[in-house]
Amino acid sequence: MTQTLKNAVNLPEEQRFFRRGLSWEQFKAIQASFENVAGVRLFYCEGILEIVSIGKPHEAIKCLTGLLLGQYFLEQGIEFFPSGSFSQVIPEIVEYQGDLSYCFGTDKSVPDLCIEVVITSGSPIKLQKYKLMGVPEVWFWEDGTIEVYCLREQEYEKVVTSQLLPELDLSLLNRCILLSSPLEALREFRQGIQQ
Repeated sequence: MTQTLKNAVNLPEEQRFFRRGLSWEQFKAIQASFENVAGVRLFYCEGILEIVSIGKPHEAIKCLTGLLLGQYFLEQGIEFFPSGSFSQVIPEIVEYQGDLSYCFGTDKSVPDLCIEVVITSGSPIKLQKYKLMGVPEVWFWEDGTIEVYCLREQEYEKVVTSQLLPELDLSLLNRCILLSSPLEALREFRQGIQQ
C-alpha cells in the first residue's frame, strides 16, 4: 500500500503575520531586521506586509515539486529556465518570492510560471502580487491539491489545466507530491509521463 504524505507527516501550520498600512520604507526597514533570520519570508504588496515562517514540510514539498517538474521538462524536451525563489520587485509597490519560478523558451525578467506551496491559507495578497508583476500563470499547492490560475484581461481565472503545460497531468503530479517516499514519487511520475 502506498503511503501518502498526509499519512506520513503531520503538516504543522506555518505562522503568518499581516500588517496593513505600511510604507515601502517601513517594509524595507523591517525586512533589513530579518536579514539573518532563517526560515522566514517577507512579502510586501501595496501597503500590506506579510511575514511567513517556512518549515521543513513546506521545503520538502517545494523541492519534490521542482524535481518532478524537472523530470517532466526533460522527458518532454521543454526548454526551461528555473529561477527558484528570487525576489520580484516593483519598488514601492510589491516585493515577493514565489517558491518555484520558471521561464519557458527563453529567459525573461518576469517568470512565465510561479508556484507557491501554501501550508497555511489566508493571504490577503495571494494573487495580487503576481498580477502586479504580470506573471501569466500561478499555481498554488494548498491542502493537498494544485490550483492553477491564468492571467486573462488583467485578472486571474482559476482553470483546470495549465495553459503553459497543457499536456501535464496535474492529478498525476499532485498524487506523486503526496507520496511519502520521494524516490517512489519520482519513479511513479516518470512511469506516468512516459505512457
